[in-house]
Amino acid sequence: MRSLIPSSPPAQVSYVVRALDLHAHLFEVRLTIDQPAADQVVSLPVWIPGSYLVREFSRHLQGLQARQGAKSVAVNQRDKCSWQIHTKAGKALVLKYQVYAFDSSVRTAWLDSQRGFFNGTSLCLRVHGQEDAPHQLTLAEDGLPKDWQAATALSAQHISKRGFGDYLAASYEDLIDNPVELGAFWSAEFVAAGIPHRFIVSGASASFDGARLLADTQAICEAEIRFWHGRQPQQAPQRHYLFMLNAVHDGYGGLEHRHSTALICKRADLPRLGQAKAGAPSDAYTTLLGLISHEYFHTWNVKRLRPAEFSRYDYAQENYTELLWFFEGFTSYFDDLLLRRARLIDNAQYLKLLGKTIHQVLQTPGRQLQSVAQSSFDAWVKYYRQDENSVNATVSYYTKGALVALCLDLSLRHAGKTSLDAVMRALWLRCQGGPMTQDDLLAVLVDLSGRSYAAELQQWVHGTADLPVKKLLRLHGIHYTEDIAPLPDQLGLKVNEQQGIRIKSVLRGSAAEQAGFAAGDEWLGVATGQGKTTQRWRINKLDDLPAYLGGDTSCRALIARDQRLLTLSLNWSGAVRSVKLSVADAAPANAWLDGKSPA
Repeated sequence: MRSLIPSSPPAQVSYVVRALDLHAHLFEVRLTIDQPAADQVVSLPVWIPGSYLVREFSRHLQGLQARQGAKSVAVNQRDKCSWQIHTKAGKALVLKYQVYAFDSSVRTAWLDSQRGFFNGTSLCLRVHGQEDAPHQLTLAEDGLPKDWQAATALSAQHISKRGFGDYLAASYEDLIDNPVELGAFWSAEFVAAGIPHRFIVSGASASFDGARLLADTQAICEAEIRFWHGRQPQQAPQRHYLFMLNAVHDGYGGLEHRHSTALICKRADLPRLGQAKAGAPSDAYTTLLGLISHEYFHTWNVKRLRPAEFSRYDYAQENYTELLWFFEGFTSYFDDLLLRRARLIDNAQYLKLLGKTIHQVLQTPGRQLQSVAQSSFDAWVKYYRQDENSVNATVSYYTKGALVALCLDLSLRHAGKTSLDAVMRALWLRCQGGPMTQDDLLAVLVDLSGRSYAAELQQWVHGTADLPVKKLLRLHGIHYTEDIAPLPDQLGLKVNEQQGIRIKSVLRGSAAEQAGFAAGDEWLGVATGQGKTTQRWRINKLDDLPAYLGGDTSCRALIARDQRLLTLSLNWSGAVRSVKLSVADAAPANAWLDGKSPA
């Protein structure tokens, strides 16, 4: 075993996690509480910070037993996620239990013969009254294949070369903010602005180009550290950083942590050996780089600078804030922009990504009903519980929040005194990298720009009117044009085309809604003409329509609903437009895209 940090006082709360059964997907946890309270209460969180949905992690916990010395102790369940242990105060208490782990997302836990992964929110019971005490985590290697390693951003105390052994967390919050990866993963390291970083990848194929991923990630990290700290990178808050990427056949997402991030992507999105490194990366690889950029930006924006309501998390229930438009939306604005500033994508690629975001918002009827402040507050019951009507009743605080950031940045730059870059840095200093409110943002805007932006934020954040995106982009040398939108957008449909055409959503006020389409319908075919000229065609994809309709924008749609066959009269105008952006005036465009200060 090797020690990586000086010896610390023994933790009063310690966990030993081992793989009980790879094929049954069971972790075993032994929790030791050196100084329990009388009738000690323990609980498992119902949610994980960064993912705003009550997920009821306790449903996977089983076989909870308690002992003090050689004596079994009674355990009574208090509610869905907490237990009271009938202990005597001051005498060491040992709890043992198992956790079923078969969710491959970044939010929970996974264990099989190929890989293990867990967040502390899924495995580690919270000891009430001792949340602020040091917590020790021991990763046991027994029961695991010999080529497996362990990785986490927790502070190592005594660990083997493969990463198994003892880790120390400063508190329960620190413990559960450091996920753990287990397996025979690819691993490499780099240094960005003097800070050591490690990147591990599970599930990659033999064609994976790890050197390119490492170099591009290093460029992203250096660009973001410069963004926040300029010429003083030593002020960056992370002492080290760990990227944990799980490559799968089909998946996408990430979850931020203070010193690490857990990512999931399609295996096909990874860079491949032999691909040309010169020129623009593929769209798929750009998507992965954008995800990496997004989660790393959260190192500052939400993990440290965070809503005042999140100054101390309540793990037993929802934690509400109206500020996700800032913490997720502004992060979504800067993630792709910083790829451009890191020279990983060019102007054309960046503007293509921005145009896609603008189009997504304009194709969301719910933007006219829900503000991004309301969207933030309702994330627990709306954004994370999408259904067929969500597009008509809600707006994403990610996409519209990104456009709010765009409008604010371009407005500040047009006024000529400051930029959103400077505002973010000033907020970091004002709030000392800690909790903030919208009033803090408004105060910084006044300080740096010389005037109030309260009216703009009231309209853009708390209102439902469309944003002045087109006007502001044109003021900064961007040519904003509109073209005929893709056919699903013209019709007002979101569909699944894996096995035929299944309707997922029908947009409010669209041609499809006027025709009578409904979510769940299966679109079987179309009929054109009348009488003897009638033609009927079977269709399997929406792209089949133009071949059968020619230039017509009307047809009779044959659909199946609840085993009934219905004919709907469908007419569309082609009035729905998509957005295309390009550089019209290079000087103002590059001043913005390069992040030059307007002052």
